[in-house]
Amino acid sequence: MRQEKKDPRSASHPVVVRLTHWINVFAMVCMVMSGMGIYNAHPILPFRFPEEMTLGGWLGGSTAWHFAVMWLFVGNGLVYLAFGTASNYLRKRLLNLRLGDLLRDLRLALTFSLRHESHSYNAIQKAMYLGVLLLGGLMLASGLVLWKPIQFGPLTALLGGFDSARIVHFTGMAALLGFLIVHIVMVAVVPKTLLSMVFGTGLLKEKKEKSDGGAA
Repeated sequence: MRQEKKDPRSASHPVVVRLTHWINVFAMVCMVMSGMGIYNAHPILPFRFPEEMTLGGWLGGSTAWHFAVMWLFVGNGLVYLAFGTASNYLRKRLLNLRLGDLLRDLRLALTFSLRHESHSYNAIQKAMYLGVLLLGGLMLASGLVLWKPIQFGPLTALLGGFDSARIVHFTGMAALLGFLIVHIVMVAVVPKTLLSMVFGTGLLKEKKEKSDGGAA
């Protein structure tokens, strides 16, 4: 009996991945906006964010939003990591990054020849997503220092003190905002990637196969 070759496009983003992705979008946007409100109360650089870009209305409100959404962000991230590890999703989709592939895709990107598929990540996407996972860990660590600098004394010392942790946290927020902007631009350029994160790649194919099976 001839074995049918599996179409790679039939691979989908699991439901857990899609749900945690959209929860993460909400959490990240809220944390960035409330973080801007907290920053405005005690700026570390000679500028302030427009009030329209902040969340909370005042320092107390922004702080309340920030800490409330922080637990959502952390819990959602733990669910994603647990599922990704148990199902081998992370190993298959992100952790198989190789330096040679990254250099090749960088060259293709510079010549506007890099392809973006909804069913698989190219090396640049893998590097960005792995980087944002590490960034999330750094934001959590620096956030804990800003929240409880005495209780997390060893972590405070590791980050160079409270003031240094503020700079690390602010820099991380700026990097996170930059990632969101690049991510939105990439989705606008390749809109099918948005559909795959909403419905899962290969949805129509699966429905067609079921329909064909029922007809037979």
